[in-house]
Amino acid sequence: MARALEHEHTDQAIHRRLAATPRPSYLRDWIYGGIDGAVTTFAVVSGVAGAHLPPRVIVILGGATLIADGFAMAAGNCLATRAEQEELGYAASVERRHIEKFPAGEREEVREIVRKLGVTGDLLERVVSAVTSDRDRWIRMMLREEYGLPAEVRSPWRAAAATFSAFLVCGLVPLVPFAASVAGAFWLASSVTCSMFALIGAVKSRWSIRPWWHSALETLVAGAGAAAAAYGIGAWLRYITG
Repeated sequence: MARALEHEHTDQAIHRRLAATPRPSYLRDWIYGGIDGAVTTFAVVSGVAGAHLPPRVIVILGGATLIADGFAMAAGNCLATRAEQEELGYAASVERRHIEKFPAGEREEVREIVRKLGVTGDLLERVVSAVTSDRDRWIRMMLREEYGLPAEVRSPWRAAAATFSAFLVCGLVPLVPFAASVAGAFWLASSVTCSMFALIGAVKSRWSIRPWWHSALETLVAGAGAAAAAYGIGAWLRYITG
């Protein structure tokens, strides 16, 4: 189990934890936005640098890409998350209608689900009766067991905000050396961006069973590979265009 999910097992802690409403995680949105922001902006920086264009052009193109792609990713994530909410709502309405029209068949579905858990005999019937006595509980069980849907979907706006903020923060890193007009801006940008890739991977490992260095190396290789490809394409285009 991931270290961040460890918790106490006293009676009071268990009651408090299970009585509370589960808090949705926006980790995937932040990681997705952060990695894509750093990769996208650094890929643009690398491509333009490979073409030997002035630093001013790098800042303009990189900044424009940062804002435009950040908004595009945030909007896409917002719509995708909203679609998940709509899917959950639609499935719930279908199950509610089926329970009203085919209660015996829906009870049999609950019975089969519970039977697969190893419950049999009189206990099986008591469990089925307990589940089907509360329609909302009945529907939640069917959504989870029949459709594989979560009990709650993340907020589309919070998901979009997490993606955009991470994209903006991490995507700014490759541009800072060029905006500051420091000597050797490209190599400095490469160093700090690679460090950013590794840092994102290391942070992500907190919610993983893998060691931090494995996650950091994986993220670093993916980001550096994309940037190297962009740099090579920029250099090649400069060569063929004279």
